[in-house]
Amino acid sequence: MLKIGQTTRDVKQRVAEQLRTAAIRNYTIELDEPAEREDGTLFSDFDVRAALVRKGLPSAELEWVRCSVEDVKTVLTELRTGKPLTGTHHETFAMRREQAEAVDKTLAYYQSIRAENKNAAPRFLWNAKMRFGKTFTAYQLAKKLAARRVLVVTFKPAVEDAWQTDLESHVDFDGWQYLSRNTNGDPRQIDAEKPVVCFGSFQDLLGRDKETGNIKPKNEWIHTVNWDLVVFDEYHFGAWRETAKELFEGEEDAVKEAKLEYAADLEVVNEDFTVLSEQESEFLPITTRAYLYLSGTPFKALATGEFIEEQIFNWTYTDEQRAKAAFAAEHPGERNPYGALPQMRLLTYQMPDELVAIASAGEFDEFDLNAFFEATGSGKAAQFKHKSDVQKWLDIIRGGYAPRSVEHLKTGTRPPFPYSDVRLLPYLQHSFWFLPNVAACHAMANLLAEKHNTFWHDYAVVVAAGAQAGIGLDALPPVRRAIGSGFETKTITLSCGKLTTGVTVPQWSAILMLRNLKSPETYFQAAFRVQSPWSIKNPNGDNPKEEEILKPVCFVFDFAPTRALRQLSEYGIGLSPNEPNPENAVKELVSFLPVLAFDGANMTQIDAGGILDIAMAGTSATLLARKWESALLVNVDNDTLRRIMDDPAAMAAVERIEGWRALGDNIIETIINKSEKVKALKNKAKEGDLTKAEKKELSAEEKEYKSKRKLVQEKLIKFATRIPAFMYLTDFRENTLQDVITKLEPDLFLAVTGLTVQDFHLLVRLRVFNTEQMNQAVFAFRRYEDASLRYTGIESHEGLAHIGLYDTVVAREDAAPYATAGRRSVTADGFR
Repeated sequence: MLKIGQTTRDVKQRVAEQLRTAAIRNYTIELDEPAEREDGTLFSDFDVRAALVRKGLPSAELEWVRCSVEDVKTVLTELRTGKPLTGTHHETFAMRREQAEAVDKTLAYYQSIRAENKNAAPRFLWNAKMRFGKTFTAYQLAKKLAARRVLVVTFKPAVEDAWQTDLESHVDFDGWQYLSRNTNGDPRQIDAEKPVVCFGSFQDLLGRDKETGNIKPKNEWIHTVNWDLVVFDEYHFGAWRETAKELFEGEEDAVKEAKLEYAADLEVVNEDFTVLSEQESEFLPITTRAYLYLSGTPFKALATGEFIEEQIFNWTYTDEQRAKAAFAAEHPGERNPYGALPQMRLLTYQMPDELVAIASAGEFDEFDLNAFFEATGSGKAAQFKHKSDVQKWLDIIRGGYAPRSVEHLKTGTRPPFPYSDVRLLPYLQHSFWFLPNVAACHAMANLLAEKHNTFWHDYAVVVAAGAQAGIGLDALPPVRRAIGSGFETKTITLSCGKLTTGVTVPQWSAILMLRNLKSPETYFQAAFRVQSPWSIKNPNGDNPKEEEILKPVCFVFDFAPTRALRQLSEYGIGLSPNEPNPENAVKELVSFLPVLAFDGANMTQIDAGGILDIAMAGTSATLLARKWESALLVNVDNDTLRRIMDDPAAMAAVERIEGWRALGDNIIETIINKSEKVKALKNKAKEGDLTKAEKKELSAEEKEYKSKRKLVQEKLIKFATRIPAFMYLTDFRENTLQDVITKLEPDLFLAVTGLTVQDFHLLVRLRVFNTEQMNQAVFAFRRYEDASLRYTGIESHEGLAHIGLYDTVVAREDAAPYATAGRRSVTADGFR
C-alpha cells in the first residue's frame, strides 16, 4: 500500500505533520518527484491515482493505492510525456557521456564499412569493465541502427537478468519484445511490426543434435531470420576451457562441475575460435547486418590484433576512476554518477623466511601459494598439509605472530596487516578468500572453526566450493543469507572459482588472493568482485534523492608480491595494447590503483617503474624466454600466408629460415587450399547431412591442415627466439632494435638469425611478425638484463638515458640529466 499525495511545501516536513496526525510513526518516503509535464503544465496526485486505477491496480480509501513504486514511476512518466507505456517502463535517464561516445563511434564505424561494401557485416568491440552499462548502451545502439531484430548471444546465461530488466524498464524501449528460453516465448507469435530481442547462450544455440549433427529443431527459426544486430556478450568466456583449467587444475570433480556450469557443448564452439581470422558466419550459421562484441577483459582479442584500434571502444577501470575525479572537481555538491564506484587498492606482503621456505618455487624462490595451502580430504576431514604454518599465517594477518611483534618493536613501525589495522578492519567485515581448490576451502573452514581460533569465531564462514555448494549462481543464496543487510554480521566466503565472475555482492570489500593465477584476466575478474558499489539510497527514509556511500575504497591483499605485481603490470599493458611504452601503460593504472608493498620491514607505495622492475626482473629466465616463444609474436592466419605466397621475395625469405625446407614443397599453398576445402565441407554440413566418406574426408583434411599450420608457426617462432641472442651480443641499448638490425649491425643479425635485414623487414611489413608484442618482449629483456647485472654490482651501460625497444624508444627517468650531453642516439623518428 502506497500513499500518493502532493504538496508545495518541504516534503519531509509536510509528511511528518500529516502522519503524526494519523498516529503513523514508522514510514518511508519512497518517491519525491516534481508534478510537472514536459510542456511546463502541472498534474495532481488525483491524476496519478486515476492513471494507476486505469491500469487495473486496486485503489483503497482516500490517497492509498495497492501498487509498486515502479508502477507509480511508470504513470509519472506517462503523465509527463503524454505517451502510454506498457508494463513498468518508467526509467527515463539518458546515456552518460561515455555511453553516447560508444554508440557514436560504433555507428560511425559501421557506416564507414558499409560505404565501401553495402553487403559487409562489420564487427566492433566494446572493451568495457563492469558498471559501464553495456546492456542499456547496446540497446541504444540497436535503436540508433533502427534495428528490428536483435540477437544477444552469451557464454554466461547468468547475465540474462540484466538484458531483460533494461529492456522492460526504460521508456526508450517501450513496445520492444523480449524472447528467451526462460520466458517461454514463441517466436511464431511475436508481433512482426515491433522490434524483438532474442537472448540465448552459445551452449544452446550452437548445440547440435548428437545423432544427426544438425541444428536443434527448436533453434532452426533463429537461422532463418535476417538479424539486424548480433551481440556477443561476455566474449572473453569463449576461452572458458583455459579459465576452467586454471581454476580447477588437478581437481577432477571441479572440472566436471565447470562443464556442468558452462556446458560441454562449448568444446565444439571453441574449436571454431582457434583461427581468429575466420568470419563469425563460419561458426555461427546466421545472417546479420552487424556484430557487436562486449567484454571486460578482451586481452586475447586485443593482443592478437583480432580488432584494430578503430574497431574498439575502451572504458577501463582507469577511465572510470578518472571520470569520477573529474566530475567531483567540475560539479562540487552534485550527486556524482560514478561516486559509488570504489577505488581499488593492492596491498602485497612479503612472508617471513620460515614460511617462504615451506613453499617456494621458481628461480627467484617466489612464495608458492598453491603449495603452501595444499590440502587433502573433504568436508570435516579436510586438512592442510602444512597446517601449523597456515596457522602462523592466520596469526600474521591479524597481527598476532610473536616473532614479528619483536621485529616491529625494533623498527618502531607496525605494518597494516589485514585483520589488525583499524583502518582496514571496516573493509574486512565481509571478505572473499580465493583458495587453490575445494580441499583447501574445506580445510580453511575447519581451521578457522577450531577452539583456539577465537578471533575468527566472530565471522560466519561460507564455503562456496564443491558440488554441494551448488552450480553457478546456486552458490550465491547461502552467501547472501550469511551477510544479510551487511551491518550486523561479519562473513568470510571461501571459494576456489565459484562466484568469481558475473556476480555482485555489494558488501564484499576485500579479497585475499591465496592461490596462483597465471592470467591477468582471471586475476582481475576475481579482484573486481570487490569493486561493486555498496551504497544506501534514502538512508533515513525521508529523502529518496539522498545516497550514502558505504564503500569508498576496496582492497586486494596478496601474499606473493612478485606474482601479484606481474599480474598488475600485464593487466596495465593489456589495457593499452597500442601504447609503445609499457611503463606509461602501468603508470596510468597505478595512478588510480595505488600499490603498497610490505617487504618484511616497511610498507611503501610503489610507482610504475618499481612495479615493472619487480614484475620483470623478478621473473625467471624461463618465463622471459617464453615471451620469445609465444604464438602471439607471429601471425599464421590465411590472409598472412596469402601475402607471403603472393610475394616471391617473401617466399624466398621464409625458405631461408632454418628447417623450413623440411616442411616440404608448397606448404603454404597446401594449408590455404585444405582450409578452404574444410570450410566448404563445413558449409555443406550446415545445409544437410554429409556422406560417411565426406565426414571422414572432413576429419582427415581438418587434422592435416591444422597440423601443418602448427608446423609453420613453430618454425617462425624458432626464428623469433634467435632475436634475444642477437640483443645479448649487440652492445647498443639506446637505439631501437629495428635500427640496430638495419643500420648498425646487419652482419651480426644475419650471422645470428640466418636472415638478411631486407628479408626481415619484408616479413615485418607483411605482418608475419607482431611488432607490438615484440616491443613488450624487448622491454622485458632489457629490464631483466639490467636488474640481473645490477644485482652483481655491474652497471651494464653507464649514463644510459633511453632504452630502445623494437621500434620505439622509452626514456629512463632515473638517468642523470647530463648523461646524454654530447651524445647522438637513434630513435624511431630519426636522430636526436
